[in-house]
Amino acid sequence: MSTTSEILYAVSNGVARLTLNAPERRNALSVEMALLLTEAARTAENDSQVGALVLSGGPHFCAGAVRGVLAAAGVDPVEDTSYRNLGAVYEAFTVVGAIGIPTVAAVRGAAVGAGLNLALATDLRIVSRTARLLPGFAQLGIHPGGGHFTLLNRAGGREAAAAMGLFGEEVDGERAVALGLAWAAYDDAEVEERALALATRVAADPDLARRTVASFRRETVPGGVSWDVAVEIERAPQMWSLRRRHGKD
Repeated sequence: MSTTSEILYAVSNGVARLTLNAPERRNALSVEMALLLTEAARTAENDSQVGALVLSGGPHFCAGAVRGVLAAAGVDPVEDTSYRNLGAVYEAFTVVGAIGIPTVAAVRGAAVGAGLNLALATDLRIVSRTARLLPGFAQLGIHPGGGHFTLLNRAGGREAAAAMGLFGEEVDGERAVALGLAWAAYDDAEVEERALALATRVAADPDLARRTVASFRRETVPGGVSWDVAVEIERAPQMWSLRRRHGKD
């Protein structure tokens, strides 16, 4: 395991484990931490032996962006440093959502604001029963950012996006599963183990995992694609997998 001040990164059985490691502020994203997160996600993507990534934050997933980043943007949103710093926080979860390997978030504790965006950016979420998923923007008196409504709508649909993003509703882990915001809820002690089990399964074949997740994301964009388009999206990677199975790759 390699350690930075606020990011832990390790690879085992083809799974990259990326852990937010700033417990003193409940993993709220500073600019520096966001840059490290982006770098670690790209490191996983660039490692051909990695077939999946698990993102976790220990007992406190992520409390959003540090207040200083938001405060500076509020003073002068278009000032170059403030604009770039807020962009670095956005990039942390947009990169996690775009890297070419399957991603799983293991969520314990709270996922707030940018932290909720980070969890929703992954392909799948495993949560603790007592996890707290909440936008938090209304409590700060600010408009949601980072494509928050799109992320909520993509995972939970319009009603969930309205209740949480517009009206500021908070949900726990079990409610998140019921809404489609997460796949399964477990006791705290089981969350990361369950997420790793799922990731290890797909990571056993990194090449296939990368091709499969590319098709998955193309076919599940907001609004989806027609069935005939989906057939064509899947045709080339499936033919590749069949040829490989018969030793013709």
